[in-house]
Amino acid sequence: MAHWLMKSEPFKYSWDQLVKDGRTHWDGVRNYQAANNLKAMKVGDLAFFYHSNEGVEIVGIAKIVKEYYPDPSDPAGKFGMVDVAPVKKLVKPVPLKAIKEDPRLTDIALVRQSRLSVQPVSDEHWNVLLEMGETSL
Repeated sequence: MAHWLMKSEPFKYSWDQLVKDGRTHWDGVRNYQAANNLKAMKVGDLAFFYHSNEGVEIVGIAKIVKEYYPDPSDPAGKFGMVDVAPVKKLVKPVPLKAIKEDPRLTDIALVRQSRLSVQPVSDEHWNVLLEMGETSL
């Protein structure tokens, strides 16, 4: 199983909205590297749900429930999407500031490629972030 981090601006789509909806498609990704990350996702993979711009923190864990398929909002047909469902809210949100300050996370994509909206998370980083969020699965 792979691990991921997916960013969303809370005013566009928040963790609470995902919980309310129970499932959603993750669409609108137009960066090729982020799109390739979506293509690599498999059903059952887990992803941190990260609030960007407002809050700027990891707030929950989602599960990939449908693999990559065409995004109908892309008329050129170059991009796709996956479906996700909520798994668990973190006991304690993990703010970007704390991630940047933790020496165990200096090479995490969230710090190195801060604008990438969908990114892989190594098993080691996943475990550190779960610990910081005081959350277990």
